[in-house]
Parts: sequence; C-alpha cells; structure tokens
Amino acid sequence: MNLAGKTIGFGLTGSHCTYDAVFPEIQKLIDEKAKVIPILSYTVQKVDTRFGDASDHLEKLKQLTGEKPITTIPEAEPLGPKRPLDCMVIAPLTGNSMSKMANALTDSPVLMAAKATLRNGGPVVLGISTNDALGLNGVNLMRLMATKNIYFIPYGQDHPFKKPNSMVAEMNLLPETVSAAMEGRQLQPVIIQRYFEQE
Repeated sequence: MNLAGKTIGFGLTGSHCTYDAVFPEIQKLIDEKAKVIPILSYTVQKVDTRFGDASDHLEKLKQLTGEKPITTIPEAEPLGPKRPLDCMVIAPLTGNSMSKMANALTDSPVLMAAKATLRNGGPVVLGISTNDALGLNGVNLMRLMATKNIYFIPYGQDHPFKKPNSMVAEMNLLPETVSAAMEGRQLQPVIIQRYFEQE
C-alpha cells in the first residue's frame, strides 16, 4: 500500500538497545510521505542509559518527524475519537508493555494510543524486543497474535544459546509490515530465523 498521506502513530517503549534499528525505519516511513506522530512511554521520556540520554532521543524524534511527541495519556486518548490514526506502530515493544497490552492495562501514552486505534478498528503493528518471549511472556505474545487488527513485524530468537527465551523483531521489515497491515494482511513468515554470531 502507498503510505503517502497516511498518518502513523509511532510508539516507543523502553528497549533502549533497539533504538538504533528503529530510527532508520521511521525515516523510511517519512520518505514514503507518511506523517509520523511519535508517542513515548514514560521510560523512554525519563531514563538515560548507555545507549543514550532520554532528552537526546526526544530531540532526535522531533527533528526526524517534525512533530511534538505525545508524552501523556490525555494527549494520546484523542487518537481514538478526534484524531484517528491510519495505523499505530509500537517498536520496540518491551515484554513489560506487551504483558500489559495483552491484559488490557492502559497505563502509558503508547498503550492508550494502541487502545484508541483498536477502538476504531484500525491496525496496530508490534515490533517486539523482549528477553522472555519464550518464557512467562509467551502466553501474552500468543494472546496478541490471536487478536484481531494486531499485526507483527516478523521476529525470531535474539540469540538461541546465550538468551534462549529472547525474541526480537526484524525491524528493517517495519515499512513492509505496515503496508501489509493496512491492507488487513500479516506479513509472512511471521516467525523467522534471525542472524546471530556464534562464538
């Protein structure tokens, strides 16, 4: 699907090590003439890590999208009735936010934006990055996979030997997944073998 003129909400949660893979995909959406609205979890807004300071991430998103990030639940709620999105993306989606979403807990701007989009029957695209996808969070992952209007960026094991329960989305498939989701299709195969370096 042509993304020109489409409005895409882009939610980021606290898998800081994944941002370098996600920001270029935001640029690809913009290059396809989509309007991208950044929506940030509280962790993204406040937590500095070895992968960068929160303030730097916010500034980069402002410059990249030309939009002021949505940072509160009241700011995100109108994305349902008043400012509907054509598609909502959450990438990276942490295990913590995934478990909340699967159990209908809406305690962050990102989850509120996803709820607002599902309320309208719109597509929500998830790019997981979690160390326990094949652990206790497996039940939540499968619940979301079976939910109408939720689509996944194809994902696979992060490192089967060092981190056997960890799974991460192949973020470079994000634009293709968004296009498919807006046509009501899940990009296949959804579970893939990711490249990793064996030691």
